[in-house]
Amino acid sequence: MEARDVLKRPVITERSSEAMEFNKYTFEVDTRANKTHIKQAVEEIFGVTVEKVNVQNYKGKFKRMGKHAGYTNKRRKAIVTLTADSKDIELFEI
Repeated sequence: MEARDVLKRPVITERSSEAMEFNKYTFEVDTRANKTHIKQAVEEIFGVTVEKVNVQNYKGKFKRMGKHAGYTNKRRKAIVTLTADSKDIELFEI
């Protein structure tokens, strides 16, 4: 799995913006990626040192459009903590 395939997009919310003060960055990642894949991808793409990775899985929500019903896609979110001496990721700066 290539690094660009692992990380889909950054998650920018109020909570994730507050976590950036503590060197924690949030990404939506591929559902098949494990913590090792995520760590290697972030280090390769942004040139930083990762201390730890936390992962959250989200089930698809049930949706109905008239008589048609189904589920949305499942998602996986990773919260990446950088080491104290590591530089910030410029992608998130406004």
